[in-house]
Amino acid sequence: MSVDERTTPATAEAEDTIPGQIKLVIGILLVASFVMILNETVMSVAIPRLMEEFSVTAATAQWLTTAFMLTMAVVIPTTGLILTRFSTRSVFLAAMGTFTAGTALAAVAPVFPVLVAARVVQASGTAVMLPLLITTVLTFVPVSRRGRTMGLISIVIAVAPAVGPTFSGFILANLGWRWMFLTVLPIAAIALVVGGSLVKNITTPRAVPVDVLSIVLSAAAFGGLIYGLSSIGEATEGGAAVSPAVPLVIGVLSLAVFTWRQLGLQRKDAALLDLRPFRSRTFTVSLLMMLISMGALFGTLILLPMFLQNVMGLTTLQTGLTLLPGGLTMGLIAPLVGRLFDRVGPRPLVIPGSVVVATALSLMTLVSGASPTWHVVAIHVLLSIGLGFLMTPLMTSALGSVEPALYSHGSAILNTLQQLAGGAGTALFITVMTTRTAAGVADGLGAVEAQAGGIHDAFLCGAALAVVAVAFSFLVRKPATPVHAAAGH
Repeated sequence: MSVDERTTPATAEAEDTIPGQIKLVIGILLVASFVMILNETVMSVAIPRLMEEFSVTAATAQWLTTAFMLTMAVVIPTTGLILTRFSTRSVFLAAMGTFTAGTALAAVAPVFPVLVAARVVQASGTAVMLPLLITTVLTFVPVSRRGRTMGLISIVIAVAPAVGPTFSGFILANLGWRWMFLTVLPIAAIALVVGGSLVKNITTPRAVPVDVLSIVLSAAAFGGLIYGLSSIGEATEGGAAVSPAVPLVIGVLSLAVFTWRQLGLQRKDAALLDLRPFRSRTFTVSLLMMLISMGALFGTLILLPMFLQNVMGLTTLQTGLTLLPGGLTMGLIAPLVGRLFDRVGPRPLVIPGSVVVATALSLMTLVSGASPTWHVVAIHVLLSIGLGFLMTPLMTSALGSVEPALYSHGSAILNTLQQLAGGAGTALFITVMTTRTAAGVADGLGAVEAQAGGIHDAFLCGAALAVVAVAFSFLVRKPATPVHAAAGH
């Protein structure tokens, strides 16, 4: 597509339609992103099988998930720079090609370190794809249709991780663990070939300076925080090789220096991660609420399978099927919520959504080992509905309040902090559960009963956080119609 033929944001907004070429690109990016994000959570159910296959401990096996999250946290902050310097097509080919190569390597991994390396390669591609999708939508979709399009992205962000355990549970019940990758590989390869031929350059790359020190500081900051948070659970069980305090302190100090450097560099438009989106109150409040929601989602994704298997005695396949209705519900309501956002704005959706999330997490504390499975299904569906009413409005409000020139940076901030929120939510839930379980055992409770009490306390803690989100929900506003969005980008 030539520059003269390229559809600009101004043209798209004036016609209030999405050009066919843009629809095609967004569709391909959505499919690719869903397949990639799905892989972030597929390993959790497979860890016991892999421990036996490769003769490794639980702490070592957790690196399959930790390495993925670490890589995402390190790469995502650089995506603002990547999306500015390179064309849409070249970024897509690099990201999809990297993910496909990592998936193929994982499928044939002969030893455990190779499997971990394959997960790192997968994550490197995944980290770039979602910011590319979001930036494309913000740049080329008219404001009046942005909510429903962001609803589709919510399916990728929230539903794919939720469906991951179901997918892996089904594969493990019927096939070997390598089929988790062999099943995804042809889909990734088709997306690479089709996308390579159909995705065109819909943006104009421009040369921007690369600050190597910022990249190093970013890796130390976000990598240290993610690693520290993810190892808290191991430390409470006595399995962490390094005290979580060490990477957490390194992460916090590096983040402080990184922030100071970005504030200086952004005055010259040379920041690796431009922090000016935080000047928008709507961006900051919406982002904060979204992080609380993501923490609750990932914490639930970790604890609920443990409760279903260890306390209620379900198999991995039964656990996956129990969680499936909630994931599907979130996916089904996301487009509806997007349309409602376009019509009524965020507040009428976010307030009841946050109340529903807090209610569902509270109800989780009432479920026991003797409860019928449908109770868990019903509460999980309720939680998914609440999260569904939060994700799309919050993401659209946050990113819709950012100036067009900062879209890629706003997207990078959002996705980076989501990884931190997932790690923090997991660490919080696991720490509360482990501490309470140990106390229960010391008081003479049985192992199952003690763990049930620990999981209940963790959900109660999550409910308390959700109540904080309810208070913040009243501060969320619809971003002002960005007249500047029609300006040249």
